[in-house]
Amino acid sequence: MAKKPTITNVARLAGVSTATTGRVLGGYGYSSQDVRDRVFASAEQLGYTPNQLARSLITGTTRTIGVVAGDIQSPFYASVLRGIYNVARLEGFGLLVTGSDELLKQEIESVELLLAKQVDGLIIAPLDLRDAQHLRKVMDSGKPIVQIDRIIEGFNADYVVVDNFKASYEATLSLIKAGHRSIGVVAELEHSNGKGIEEFIAAARLGTVDPQYLFPSWQRVYGYLRAMLQSGCEINPDHICRVGEYSVTAGQSRVEEMMTQSIHPTAVFSTGGLLSVAVMHVLDKLNLSIPDDLSLVCFDDLDWFSFNKPQISAIKQPTIEMGEEAARLIFNRMKNTAEPQQGVQLKTTFINRFSTRNI
Repeated sequence: MAKKPTITNVARLAGVSTATTGRVLGGYGYSSQDVRDRVFASAEQLGYTPNQLARSLITGTTRTIGVVAGDIQSPFYASVLRGIYNVARLEGFGLLVTGSDELLKQEIESVELLLAKQVDGLIIAPLDLRDAQHLRKVMDSGKPIVQIDRIIEGFNADYVVVDNFKASYEATLSLIKAGHRSIGVVAELEHSNGKGIEEFIAAARLGTVDPQYLFPSWQRVYGYLRAMLQSGCEINPDHICRVGEYSVTAGQSRVEEMMTQSIHPTAVFSTGGLLSVAVMHVLDKLNLSIPDDLSLVCFDDLDWFSFNKPQISAIKQPTIEMGEEAARLIFNRMKNTAEPQQGVQLKTTFINRFSTRNI
């Protein structure tokens, strides 16, 4: 069996020292382009694969980004990960991906696991938007963090988000302009914002809510409330379905309660793709149709919405772009540690299809 080529073999073929070869293959220090080309060509010719563990000991980096996704089964996070990977691959970095399942204890454990693996940076959809001491300790240790989809209050880490409030406000306005005055909303609202629904509605009436540090589902409900209030529409608390988890089954139970009331809404704004599935299941069970019996607009544009009959009107998030921006931010932070906090807010797109009607 032929021996595996060593770094010494590569150096000899390239006509440079072993130290220079190590610098080139390790991606640290300076070497001329000519030397780099010779070393890489020699390594390829010999089929040499660098020892990643040895390289990490020399450079102090593993060329790995850690990612903590809220739900690794979610289409949202799958697309975000695709975007992160697109940029990381070009930088010669790999990804280590884990999930929190939207549980703080599991998020803390996932962060500890990634740190034990010596990742060079962390991209996370954080759960604790008020304190997050475990993430503050990571920042204090010098590891860069990028927040995605959510922002921790008073936490000086870079972030990538969309304007959930504005998108939801405009989607609700589209229903109001179509003549709907009784509009329900179906939302996860799993994580408390410190207020119950009634208290949150009262704050929305006063316009005293700062949506920046709310969870996305609360931001979307706030957009819905402000559109309703500014248009003079009555807010019916019975038409606000707080599901409590991002689940079709749980969503069906709450939606059925709303739709079997003596007076049910003529339109519904769903704050997530799976919750729209719950709405459609309930309508089918009750022999109601979209849009004749209920108009529907969804936050999130699932792949099959454009094939459904009728096609579902939806707010499309730039999920791949979110991942790409998060990766760019973390690589920029590695090179420019002293820069002020950077935040990116991306635009959503409202796709008006055939699940709504004028009344």
